Amino acid sequence: MQMPIKVLLVDDHAVVLNGLRMFLGLDQELAIVGQAVNGVEAVTLAHQLKPDVVLMDLLMPVMDGITATAIIRRELPEVEVVALTSVLEDEKVIGAIRAGAIGYLLKDTEADELRRAIKAAAAGQVQLSPQVVERLLHEVQMPDSPQRLGDYEQEILRLVARGRSNNEIAAALDVGEKTVKSLVGDILFKLGVPSRTQAALYALRTGLVSLDETALN
Repeated sequence: MQMPIKVLLVDDHAVVLNGLRMFLGLDQELAIVGQAVNGVEAVTLAHQLKPDVVLMDLLMPVMDGITATAIIRRELPEVEVVALTSVLEDEKVIGAIRAGAIGYLLKDTEADELRRAIKAAAAGQVQLSPQVVERLLHEVQMPDSPQRLGDYEQEILRLVARGRSNNEIAAALDVGEKTVKSLVGDILFKLGVPSRTQAALYALRTGLVSLDETALN
């Protein structure tokens, strides 16, 4: 039996935390391993608990979610972060994606959609609310001096941008899933970006894939 996806909840409102724990806990494929009420606690618990996914509020005291996301992605690159917030502000969207969040969802997202997004993040699939894509393409900066990707790495990046999971990429290329995770990590390093989402945006803006091919629509 596959191990459940370990999720760390981060929000400064107890009602939100309790609600998330309640309805996410109904899914046997998810395991809530901890909860934090600010960014400092989130970083500390991420190191201690090694979750697969952090569900991160952005507006919090002590340390905001964007700063916490950047630290977690830098120090724990195997941990994915999904921003969950009540605001759809350009500054917050762009900040979260620049910091390394793999997804950005609003708090009015339906429970089923949120569960799917967490599972997709754990599987390495880029997930964004459709409203944020156009703004990201215009505002998220390209890497300053990315290293050249080989043909094999470009093919992997195409699959990432098309929303394929680690398992799907592994099957397509006839390699192991751990190999895919390692190769994607190498690609992010070469491009100088903190997340698959930014790598997918890079692939789109450089013409490696077209918009109708990607998961960003």
